[in-house]
Amino acid sequence: MIKRYIYGNPIPTNAVAATDIENGEGELQYFSEIEMGGKIILSYAMNDDDIVYGLGEANRGLNKRGGLYSSYCTDDPNQTEEKQSFYGAHNFLVISGMISVGVFIDCPGEVTFDIGYTSPNMLNIKPGTGDFVLYLIEGKSAYDVVRQFRAMIGRSYIAPRWAFGFQQSRWSYMDEDEIREVVRRHREKGIPLDAVYLDIDYMDGYKDFTVSDERFPDFPAFVQEMRSQGVRLVPIIDAGVKIEEGYDIYEEGRQHGLFCKRSDGSDFVAGVWPGKTHFPDFMNSNARAWFGSKYKVLIDAGIEGFWNDMNEPAMFYTEEGIEEAKQYIADFDFDCGDPGKYFELAGKLTHMSNRKKDYESFYHNMDGTVVCHDQVHNLYGAYMTRAAGEAFAQIVPDKRMLLFSRASYIGSHRYGGIWTGDNQSWWSHLLMNIKMMPSLNMCGYMYSGADLGGFGSNCTRDLLLRWLEFGIFTPLMRDHSAQGTRRQECYAFGETEDFKNIISVRYSLLPYLYSEYMKACLSGDMLFKPLEFEYPSDNFARTVEDQLLVGDSIMIAPVYEQNAVGRYVYLPEDMLYVVFRSSSLRRYQVMSRGLHFIPAAVNEVPMFIRKNKILPLCRTAQCTDQIDTSMFELIAFADSACEYRMYEDDGISYNFTSPENYVPFRIVENEGVLTADSSKKIVKLTLY
Repeated sequence: MIKRYIYGNPIPTNAVAATDIENGEGELQYFSEIEMGGKIILSYAMNDDDIVYGLGEANRGLNKRGGLYSSYCTDDPNQTEEKQSFYGAHNFLVISGMISVGVFIDCPGEVTFDIGYTSPNMLNIKPGTGDFVLYLIEGKSAYDVVRQFRAMIGRSYIAPRWAFGFQQSRWSYMDEDEIREVVRRHREKGIPLDAVYLDIDYMDGYKDFTVSDERFPDFPAFVQEMRSQGVRLVPIIDAGVKIEEGYDIYEEGRQHGLFCKRSDGSDFVAGVWPGKTHFPDFMNSNARAWFGSKYKVLIDAGIEGFWNDMNEPAMFYTEEGIEEAKQYIADFDFDCGDPGKYFELAGKLTHMSNRKKDYESFYHNMDGTVVCHDQVHNLYGAYMTRAAGEAFAQIVPDKRMLLFSRASYIGSHRYGGIWTGDNQSWWSHLLMNIKMMPSLNMCGYMYSGADLGGFGSNCTRDLLLRWLEFGIFTPLMRDHSAQGTRRQECYAFGETEDFKNIISVRYSLLPYLYSEYMKACLSGDMLFKPLEFEYPSDNFARTVEDQLLVGDSIMIAPVYEQNAVGRYVYLPEDMLYVVFRSSSLRRYQVMSRGLHFIPAAVNEVPMFIRKNKILPLCRTAQCTDQIDTSMFELIAFADSACEYRMYEDDGISYNFTSPENYVPFRIVENEGVLTADSSKKIVKLTLY
């Protein structure tokens, strides 16, 4: 059951899709209200054994207890444990204990979540304004609460099937010859590959919707050349529009008043990659339609996917900030002898980017209502995604496009996916990636993933192998690294056989992963689930955060520590342990319920198949276009008849409802003997 409570005069956000939600009346259930200075603090007294799930892209673990979190889209790649905000803002929590209740704070400005940080058993939620909508969701379990929330916010974006292939990126592949070399080396080494990304240097002077003629003299022909080799090109689109006379995007935006404004009505200016830029006013429907229409020039060149970036929005500087810093330095007493002042000086010079003061200095025209950016900050990237998604529905109405974004707010999950931003080549970020995936699913983000291997810092061979071993399960499987770091392509680490074998496992699993992703999107379910969601009465399973259920059939327990030869794992039931050395080379072991140490070498992918569940595997391929779905091997740990219904469509259209999209795989029992049915798709049964 869902109840809505309206406070003040909230700004519409487009987060909630359902229109039949009942307004709450009388005293608020579960939460108490404290009013302070026109703002409301919502408080919940937690029991000792309560688990708090949610917040999507947020720090720390699956259970958010003990942390302080700020929902405020923030461009910060150094995601250390004390950081309170990341690139996304997802204001949904689930409290799981004696009761199961969910809370969604629909507020596009900053919201603070103190989840036992100040007081161990108190959950305090503080919206930055008195204008917001509160949704309370009562459920039979935490899983039930999530399902209700997912139904309330609407169906998640569905990516094309090719976007489940392995993808390679780096800031930056500078020209078409460098991209040809990347593709050649993958194909030469037998490493599967479906996409190569174009970062900011493909553009002409970092201008959106342009391509450098010098680096890509015939871009449409090059797109087709790559496509003929089974590789899509995916260009980046940034939020900032370069201020340059004669640049059509700039000229049109200025002429029609489609950029964000200062208080005096002039166009707001900030420095980003192109230098001085304006920001399109994505809060305005005309600006969204205009900016979205510009993707057509690249779609017409053969592009089938995009990643939207720098849309928190990220700002390197403003002219006002530079002038303030100059004046501060001019007035600074360098002989003051006060250490605190010297730290203050350093901070003044290093914190000119992404200042809240600058976010408070420009405005949006929300179709006739002028709003300060700070009040809708978390919507900016979400509405950029919305602009693109709505445009694709007009430009290519019968074709699914790949689209994902860095900044996000609940509601944008209906238009595109997200990646988790600029992380680091740290083992701790691999673990954070593992724990973040169910939280993202809870908030509707199904097509998601992290920069495998880490974006910043220098990756090591074993870290990339271990991260890939987890990444083969994430819908977005992309190796991405920053300019100036060690080269991070799989072939950059010498011997490539281990990398080839691990990625080949992804392609054998791809029909299953795509099937479970599609079923989760279409039914409002989750691809990644905490163990508690399937084993609610198992108290030990409730505490496990580094093992995840992936779809209906499997549980994963990734290795995330340097030099580890395996790890401890908890089995909530008897399961079949399967270790993949490659797509075809595997070993099996039936394991009983309980705690075990499992061996898993650095070049092995461990997973578990649940009892009386089926895992279908196909032959591996070099790209998704080459995957043969006419033949499958079924792996099962079964003592009775069981069935797996695999979802299979054309991977590109919106024909989701046909009964023919479901292919049943059955293990049947005849006189005490279990065998596969006679489906023409089954060529082998591996049964334990």
